[in-house]
Amino acid sequence: MSKGKIALGAAFGTAIGAAAGFVAGILTAPKSGKETRAELKVKADRLTKDVSSEAEKVKKEVVKKASDTQKKAKLVAEDVAEKAEELKDRVEQAVEGAKKGFNKKPTQKK
Repeated sequence: MSKGKIALGAAFGTAIGAAAGFVAGILTAPKSGKETRAELKVKADRLTKDVSSEAEKVKKEVVKKASDTQKKAKLVAEDVAEKAEELKDRVEQAVEGAKKGFNKKPTQKK
């Protein structure tokens, strides 16, 4: 499993755990409905900001890793193209050498 998926899962797992704990705490607290709703709104806003912040961190990490991977892939492609060109040149030289050797008239021994 990739680190990005683990980080994303951890962020959402943390958010869900925090929300569940918060709801349980609010529902068992001896407060009026108005106070409970106000506290729920504050906590929900804070939780939304926290989740958004974590999601943004994960997004930045994924974008960076994708960019790094793309750069590495480009370098590998350039290296493969260079090696293929070298191999092509060597094969062409070998073919030319073989043609010269084949077309060469044999010398007679005396």
